[in-house]
Amino acid sequence: MLNTQILAALGTTEILLILGVVLLLFGGKKIPELMKGLGRGVKEFKDGKDGVDNVDETPNPNRKA
Repeated sequence: MLNTQILAALGTTEILLILGVVLLLFGGKKIPELMKGLGRGVKEFKDGKDGVDNVDETPNPNRKA
């Protein structure tokens, strides 16, 4: 409830100001790396929540049965 009230209170000017500060703090080259890591983390969280395991199904010729 409180989160939606906070987001509703943010206007275009405030969002642009926050994005400008983030750009100044991290720089233009670092932001894509941060977003890639964030996206990877969200994907892993969703996979973990859904119970999906990243198991490699390819056969290993060096593995003894």
